[in-house]
Amino acid sequence: MSIIDLSYAWEQVPEVLKGVPMTLTIAVISMLFGFVFGLLIAFCRIYKVPILNRLAVFYISFIRGTPLIVQLYVFFYGIPALIQIMNDHLGWNMEADQISPLIYALIAYTLNTSAYQSEILRSAINATSLGQMEAAYSVGMTTIQGIWRIILPQAFVVALPNLGNTFIGLIKATSLAFAVKVIEIMAISKIIANNNYRYLELYLVASIIYWILCFVFERIFAWLENKMRTYEANMEVDSAH
Repeated sequence: MSIIDLSYAWEQVPEVLKGVPMTLTIAVISMLFGFVFGLLIAFCRIYKVPILNRLAVFYISFIRGTPLIVQLYVFFYGIPALIQIMNDHLGWNMEADQISPLIYALIAYTLNTSAYQSEILRSAINATSLGQMEAAYSVGMTTIQGIWRIILPQAFVVALPNLGNTFIGLIKATSLAFAVKVIEIMAISKIIANNNYRYLELYLVASIIYWILCFVFERIFAWLENKMRTYEANMEVDSAH
């Protein structure tokens, strides 16, 4: 048996590619919900909302200070245990076995990325000029209108490179989802490799697919960043006139 069979590896590409939709589903959904949750956390910290600010600081520290794989296991085993407790004490009749492993994975990935995105967004919002809000008040805008129409668009441009890096990191992090029985790229590769004992070939295929995905989204975010900065520059020129 040769060290590596490239023809066999090529034959397995279509099978491994079947995991791409699940990988992207986890990454995209977690990123979007994590953005919303992270934005709320960022504002709790910026405006130092009583109690919530302290909880946010603890939450960010805990999520960033514990491994993602541990968080996946906590939700995968913890939620069914919690449901069982509720069934016993509150008379619920929920079946934890009927919950898809994807749900546990999405919860874990969303909460994980929200902690990182909250810090990115908080820094980006703080980087915008305080005079922007004063200008918003001067034209009759409310605080919410000023934040939505003026602060957030500028902050998003500042945050976009780091948000792009976070999303790319999230794509790679989905490779851990197989640990909680989610069938994505890594899970398919592992299953095929276990059946044929050709681990090197399958993991090489998986690594190339991950690399291509990351490269494509890196280009997409670079294009989006360029468009956003061009739009921002045009807006500044228009306002100057």
